[in-house]
Amino acid sequence: MTGSRELVAAVRTTKQFLTYVASGPFQYAVAEALALPDAYYGHFRDDLRAKRDLLDAGLRDAGFAVYEPQGTYFITTDIAELAPGEDALTFCRTLPHKSGVVAVPNSVFYDHPTAGRTQVRFAFCKKHDVLTDAASRLRRAFNG
Repeated sequence: MTGSRELVAAVRTTKQFLTYVASGPFQYAVAEALALPDAYYGHFRDDLRAKRDLLDAGLRDAGFAVYEPQGTYFITTDIAELAPGEDALTFCRTLPHKSGVVAVPNSVFYDHPTAGRTQVRFAFCKKHDVLTDAASRLRRAFNG
């Protein structure tokens, strides 16, 4: 930044406080979360695991090669055998038309153009009925 000495000093002071306390407003939310009973987190974990397993099974039944996640709410799959010769970006662009389901090509997260070329990810932080429907749509789309 360029400007008068006073303006630069003011921006520097503001920047320092923003950098070191950017999450200050979230501290209240964290304090509330820490006060929740352990059962809340146990239920949350079990619910996400059930959702993961539901989508995982649906993706496998549809023919996807699945990498089972352990600490996220995304399932990464490989489409190399399901859609030979197709890259993830093309696959993800046509998937909504083919099945009504959306996925994200992993290649968008890489600097190298061919990295993650055949990998796509699906989010399972959805309602159970949404995941059941998505799994059914994918099975129909890829298994006829």
